[in-house]
Amino acid sequence: MERNKLRFRSDGTFTIVQFTDMHIKDGIDAEKDVRTLALMERIIAEQRPDLIVLTGDVISSFDVEDQEGTFRRAVGGVARSGIPFAVIYGNHDSEKGITRERLNGILTEYGSNLSVDGPEDIHGIGNYVLPVAGSADDADAAALYLFDSNDYAPESVGGYGWIHPDQVQWYCRESQALKDKNGGTLPALAFFHIPIPEYAQAWQEGRAEGIKGEDVCCPKLNSGLFTAMLEMGDVMGTFAGHDHDNDYVAEWHGIRLCYGRVTGCNTYGRLARGARIITLQEGKREFDTRVRCIED
Repeated sequence: MERNKLRFRSDGTFTIVQFTDMHIKDGIDAEKDVRTLALMERIIAEQRPDLIVLTGDVISSFDVEDQEGTFRRAVGGVARSGIPFAVIYGNHDSEKGITRERLNGILTEYGSNLSVDGPEDIHGIGNYVLPVAGSADDADAAALYLFDSNDYAPESVGGYGWIHPDQVQWYCRESQALKDKNGGTLPALAFFHIPIPEYAQAWQEGRAEGIKGEDVCCPKLNSGLFTAMLEMGDVMGTFAGHDHDNDYVAEWHGIRLCYGRVTGCNTYGRLARGARIITLQEGKREFDTRVRCIED
C-alpha cells in the first residue's frame, strides 16, 4: 500500500481531527504551550484518526525569536503519532521572521506530512487536494480541498485577507478534473483558516447549532468561493478557525459551514480547548462532526 495514502476503513468510515489556532509561542507563558501540546497528543491517542488537519495559526510567529524551532515543536507530537497530517496557515504563522514556504520546507522533514506548496501561479502557499480512496480499491471516493486564506488585506481595504479568484478558479478546475476522472461528483470537504463571509450570513439566516461568542472576522470582500462550491456540487462542509470563541456549525444552501474548536491555551478565548472531529461515510454524501474539548 502506498505510504500515507488516505483511504476509508473497512467499516466505511474516515475520521479527521481538526486542530486550529494552537498559537505556540515558546518562552511566553510556556506552561500554556505544554498544555496545548499535551491535549493534542491526548486527543490523537483517544481518536486515532485517519488524518490530522491543522487549520492555521500553528505558531504566533510575531511573539517568538526562533520561529523554526517553535514550529518543529508545534508539529512534533502530530508527526510522532505516525498519522498522516496536513497543514494550512493562518494570519499569524508567517507574520514575522519566517515565510510559509519555509514552514512547508520544515514539514518535508516528517514522513507523514501531506502538505505541499501548491500551484505557483495562484495566490497563497498551501492550496492542494487530498483524495481519499475507497476501502476496497484505489478509486477516489472523496476529496479534501485545502486553501491558503492568506493573511491581511491591503491597507486600502483593511481587515483580513481572502481566498483570491485565481484560487477559486483552481478549485473549480480540480473539482471538474476529479469529476471527469471518476465519472461523477465526489463528496468533498474544504479547509481554510479565515472564515468566508457566508459564515456570518449562515448564522443569521441558516440552521445553526453551537457557540457564537464573537463576531465573524471574515474578509471585507467576497471572492465567490461559496458560490463556486455550490455550483460545483461537491463540497458538503467547510472548516475554519481564526475566531476562538466560535465553534458553531451553520447550514447554508445545503453546505455546512463549520468552525473548529480552538486548541491553543496560549491565546485569547473563553471556550474549553480541544478539537473538531469529522467522520465521513463511504458512498454517502454526508458526514458527522462534533467537538471534543478537554477542560483544564
